[in-house]
Amino acid sequence: MVRHVLSVLDVKDDLHSLLGLAGELKEKQRQGVVFEPLKNKSLGMIFEKPSTRTRVSFEVGATQLGMHALYLSPRDLQIGRGETIADTARVLSRYVDVIMYRAFSHEVMRELADNATVPVINALDDLEHPCQILADLLTIREHKGRFQGLKMVYVGDGNNVCNSLMLGAAMTGMHMVVSCPPGYEPDENLYNKAVEISRETGGAVEIEHDPMVAVKEADVIYTDVWISMGQEGPEAARKEEAFRPYQVNTALTSKAKPDHIFMHCLPAHRGYEVTDEVVDGPNSVVFDEAENRLHAQKALMLTLLSR
Repeated sequence: MVRHVLSVLDVKDDLHSLLGLAGELKEKQRQGVVFEPLKNKSLGMIFEKPSTRTRVSFEVGATQLGMHALYLSPRDLQIGRGETIADTARVLSRYVDVIMYRAFSHEVMRELADNATVPVINALDDLEHPCQILADLLTIREHKGRFQGLKMVYVGDGNNVCNSLMLGAAMTGMHMVVSCPPGYEPDENLYNKAVEISRETGGAVEIEHDPMVAVKEADVIYTDVWISMGQEGPEAARKEEAFRPYQVNTALTSKAKPDHIFMHCLPAHRGYEVTDEVVDGPNSVVFDEAENRLHAQKALMLTLLSR
């Protein structure tokens, strides 16, 4: 049976082994070891949304594993001219060994996976961003050495990153607090699922609208852009006004533990959701986090194609 990774829930049973493999692959890369277990296999990368980190990390990661990576924008595919996503999935499955899809819609993501006969990896849609969270958890493990007992506070929009981060935090037994303006909470179904999982792992997931209260004694502070790609327009100005009290600045981070780490999936809109003093400060691990996209995604591709 073909295994897809469309949600963080799809790696629930082997999350820790994936993170362990990512760490091993990172060490091989650091030592300059040539490791090409997926030689002569191909990765098809469909991008409806452009991305610096997603494209470079997947393309470089595939190359390092011995694969050929093929970049496909809507202009390069017939879906830009009306071919169905189902037919696209069936055709690409005859050519490539794994498909990475960065999409606007989770429903379309599911349709692609339902019709593909090779693994499909969700590289972001409007509901989740599982690849980012694998990199985030790898980064937390590297800097904190554990998950259990850590308090992670997400400050900002209850978006796709937040949705997946809740699930990842719950699976690893962390205490996660989401701090967002009323009306901008994460997906209710995924929030409830994260709460359910956290009961099994000894963690906790909760929402606290006051960011100053939320970040008290935090081990990890995480934020993301207030306006996601595709949300630009009249709503953006209203949203920016609502989120202004949720900026991660030194006044906010001073409430956290002195040795907290600051995380951001990038790109950062400096002066909006985070200030320069924080993103460039001694507690920031955002560039370690960005690098870990490479290693986590290599582990994911290797796991999916080694079955």
